[in-house]
Amino acid sequence: MRAPNPFHRLRRRLPVLLGATLVGVLAAGCGESAPAPVWQSAPGGGSPASAEPDPAEQVITLSATGDIIMGNAPNRLPPDDGRGFFDSVKKALRADLVMGNLEAPLTVDTGTGKCGPESTRCFQFRTPPEYAAHLADAGFHLLNQANNHGHDFGPKGYTNTQKALEEHDLAHTGAPDQITVVEVKGVKVAVAGFSSYSWSNSLVDIDAAERVVKKAAKQADLVVVQVHMGAEGAETTRVRPGTEMFLGENRGDPMKFARAVIEAGADLVVGHGPHVLRAIEFHQGRLIAYSLGNFAGGGNTLSNAGRLGWGGVLKVSLKPDGTFVDGELVSTYMNGTGKPTMDRDDRGLGLVRELTRTDFPKTGARFDDSGKISAPGD
Repeated sequence: MRAPNPFHRLRRRLPVLLGATLVGVLAAGCGESAPAPVWQSAPGGGSPASAEPDPAEQVITLSATGDIIMGNAPNRLPPDDGRGFFDSVKKALRADLVMGNLEAPLTVDTGTGKCGPESTRCFQFRTPPEYAAHLADAGFHLLNQANNHGHDFGPKGYTNTQKALEEHDLAHTGAPDQITVVEVKGVKVAVAGFSSYSWSNSLVDIDAAERVVKKAAKQADLVVVQVHMGAEGAETTRVRPGTEMFLGENRGDPMKFARAVIEAGADLVVGHGPHVLRAIEFHQGRLIAYSLGNFAGGGNTLSNAGRLGWGGVLKVSLKPDGTFVDGELVSTYMNGTGKPTMDRDDRGLGLVRELTRTDFPKTGARFDDSGKISAPGD
């Protein structure tokens, strides 16, 4: 059961707060208790919520996943209307701040789906708004909307998603100039989402991305970048210098972008988008996960063939100054119905370890057999 949430006592104040800074209290994940983060989100950032400072050596844990689609309404939804959808992976997700990339709007049909009757190779997704409850029950605190499906049902579907998340005390990030500040155990964490689409912070305009990160760094102790980048498909596991294209779209230069935002002040970069796992490296002591793969594809909305079905939960412990303490990659896979499931064979870990050795022999993360992460040279 989720702990009672004091955010409910603030809900009547939301119409006043939304005009400037939205403040809420998020419930901790199921199972082991964790402090409830305080979050705020507004275009251009907003002022961090006040709190009593904690010791500088406070360590907080963050977890993150790749792409999440719980189903595609009206006809491709999971069994039992999604109840228990995340049960297999709840324990793996537990952290002070749990983040995911929400790849499908939470909305009714707005009548503005992006795929017309003559469309080819066009995919649009939407999940019932009430499915936000499943994300909350899983222990998520914050969802990223900066991806190619964020506007599948237009601006109305996008804002419907935000409303559905807020109804379940979930923070969101990814809109242009949006910086979401989450307070965890007295440590302020700013999260901003990037993609190559107009409804998010820009992935391809690196100068603009750096400005967003520098602004975020002034508002918080730690800065996390969520970024949807890179070409898609089973053969796109490698990270190489240069711009990646997919279906005629510029999907960014993942290496250039990730390193630039670290240099601008980001403490962690969480990548997704290719639908496969990619390497993990350290840059200036900060961790970059280039893609965490497919986490959930309810109703078989995402292919689970071979490596397309593998994902992972990235867990990282950081000090308030961004110092990396430790980390872990937990292997998951999508089962026959697209539900995220623990992978006892650690296929994802094996792939990421191999890719990291190949793509980043000097700067790549080091993994032990259990998935524990250490920096090169440690």
